[in-house]
Amino acid sequence: MTRRLSHLSVRTYGDAPGGHSHDHFQVLWPLQGCLDLEIEGRGLALQVGDGLLLRPGERHDFESRHGSRCLVLDTCEPVWLHRADRPEFARSASQMAAFLAVALEERLPLALESGAQLLAQSWGASQTASPVRRSVNWTKLTAWLAIRLDQRLLAADLADQACLSESQFRARCLEELGVTPMQWIRQLRLNKAQQLREAGFSVADIARRVGYESASALTAAMRQSRRR
Repeated sequence: MTRRLSHLSVRTYGDAPGGHSHDHFQVLWPLQGCLDLEIEGRGLALQVGDGLLLRPGERHDFESRHGSRCLVLDTCEPVWLHRADRPEFARSASQMAAFLAVALEERLPLALESGAQLLAQSWGASQTASPVRRSVNWTKLTAWLAIRLDQRLLAADLADQACLSESQFRARCLEELGVTPMQWIRQLRLNKAQQLREAGFSVADIARRVGYESASALTAAMRQSRRR
């Protein structure tokens, strides 16, 4: 794998179990027998006529209690990046795998030079990669807010911290927290106010610490919150 982007071979598997992961893609195609696999805790039996794409870093344990013979492609080619885990065109890919196995044994130049590309083409078209959804670290964002509750805060401030647009952040708040950004800030302020009240701080001092303009405004907000 250090000199070539792809290596195609025919391998036999027996009843001795094995397991590892790779830093490259691996395509398995049984030619004879059944190969039992466990991939990241998910078990499957790979039969003749169907193949499997293993992605870089996927831990897989394997054994074949009655023996199996497989076409194996080890590759770093990006053409496999958006391929499905199982072949879209199983029949054509199965025929291609069988042909390539024979061609490898007879050392046909076609198999040695173009086998990997032929298998990829018969496997199926690349799938369009879905856009990566940026996650929100709510724990980190809560900690950022906690030391700024005495300041004037807007939804845009939180969106900037989450590296999202204001509309995206609002949608994520509603989806994941069930409230709008400003409702979330209000909840945090009132929760902090309750903690300070229990600690013996005066209402005026608490109002200043959690961003309310006056003690009466804080008292009204806490009273309203209790009625909900």
